[in-house]
Amino acid sequence: MSDTEFMSTDASEELSQQAQVVPDKEEIVQELIDEDGDLVEETTQITRKTVKRSMKITETSSTTKTTTISTPAKLYGKDLSEYDEVDVDALLAQLSPEEINILAKEVDPDDSFLPPNERCSYECEKEPTGPLDRKKLIEHINKQALETPDLPENEPYVKGTVRGKKWLPPARSEKDKEVEEGIAIDMGEEYEQALTSATQEEIIDLAAILGFHSMMNQDQYHASLLNKGQPIGLGWDGITKSQQQKVYPMDPPNNTDIEDSIKRVKDDDPKLIELNFNNIKNISDEKLIQLFDALPDNEHLEVLSLTNVGLTDKTALLLAQAIEKSKTLRVLNVETNFISPPTIVALVRSLLKARTVEEFRASNQRSSVLGNKIEMEITELVEKNSSLLRLGLHLEFNDARHRVAAHLQRNIDRSKYCVRFTAATNNKYLKFSEKHRWITMFLFFLL
Repeated sequence: MSDTEFMSTDASEELSQQAQVVPDKEEIVQELIDEDGDLVEETTQITRKTVKRSMKITETSSTTKTTTISTPAKLYGKDLSEYDEVDVDALLAQLSPEEINILAKEVDPDDSFLPPNERCSYECEKEPTGPLDRKKLIEHINKQALETPDLPENEPYVKGTVRGKKWLPPARSEKDKEVEEGIAIDMGEEYEQALTSATQEEIIDLAAILGFHSMMNQDQYHASLLNKGQPIGLGWDGITKSQQQKVYPMDPPNNTDIEDSIKRVKDDDPKLIELNFNNIKNISDEKLIQLFDALPDNEHLEVLSLTNVGLTDKTALLLAQAIEKSKTLRVLNVETNFISPPTIVALVRSLLKARTVEEFRASNQRSSVLGNKIEMEITELVEKNSSLLRLGLHLEFNDARHRVAAHLQRNIDRSKYCVRFTAATNNKYLKFSEKHRWITMFLFFLL
């Protein structure tokens, strides 16, 4: 790479007048081959500047020569293009079997169809001694390990002797010490005296109240919350020991007579106020249909629990139709069944027409996630219901959960005012006409 510049200037008298510069550039590219056979590009750049004044002319010219060396790829002193005409099969035919084996060991073909023993350069020349016996092989390895003596130690172990370089913590800088010494919290004399005279149990209780879980173990935390007193022998460095699990007796099976209960519902038995079919798994769809057909004519049943009875969409839709016509049902529980989210919406919609159901539970169904659309529909239906006080459903989205909770709280407050109004109107010292009772009830609702 070489640059050469030539400049010539011919000037006459200089006058103090404004100059006009007219630049002119020109590039000339030539490809040449040097003595080594390399390709060389020669670029000549000529720049002419003409400065015109009244009595002065300046002409400048420059030439730049750029040499680019491009070396072709070579193999064993020859260009790769010279090997294109070589017949590889003819070369392999000239090799002996020994030379072919040596060549195969040096080259690993990237071919997944070849077996590993043909791709690997290692070759076992030993003859097989017989079939593989895994049991004998393991016995031989264990025997060889037991018979092989341990390597003796160069220096015997001596208790308390430090060998090698002992690790020492790095020295702390003075700035770190000044920072730690400068941190001081002034809590006042009263708080300092209280903390100074506080016992370890009181400090643990204070840490539990403030939520400092890392300062105590599990037993200390639960003892503080339950106000049982701290366990004996457990300080700040105490370790929680394992405890045996408490064995609780199994719940007794549900021995409710299905046919007799359905008959009592049909006959409108005044003593049958609560019907519990929980965890009865052999209830057929025909029995459930008979029960749901008898619900609209019943005027005494208030609580119906159908948890884990295999309730499906088909029977649940019939239940929704029965709820719309029910007159006295207050609590309905259909948890742990196989009800889909759209059917749950149908059940919640049926509560609007019943106006008597105060508690509805339908969590832990086949679909654990309802989805945003279903949750918004349930929220809108709940907000239209003025009698529902409790809803047992897992809502994932915060908007739906907060709106439902706020509306249920308003319903609970309204029901409390209704109880107060009923107690006031039933007082023997208060004598209201029918018109005055409705006016008073309206005022309670406004509160």
